Amino acid sequence: MRLLLAILLPFVVFFTIKRPIQGIFCLLLQLTLIGWIPAAIWAVYSLSQYNTDKKIAAATRNGSKL
Repeated sequence: MRLLLAILLPFVVFFTIKRPIQGIFCLLLQLTLIGWIPAAIWAVYSLSQYNTDKKIAAATRNGSKL
């Protein structure tokens, strides 16, 4: 769901992953028609990094219990 949101409304994704400053900057970039594509690419990339960070944090928590 967030991936679709990253393509259609890139700035909203940054607010959902708790990065409001980047969200505001992305909105400014998105306001230009030419900036929409880089904003969408940036949002998808940031979303994938966020998911990777969550997986690493979960693995670290589970690994420390062993």
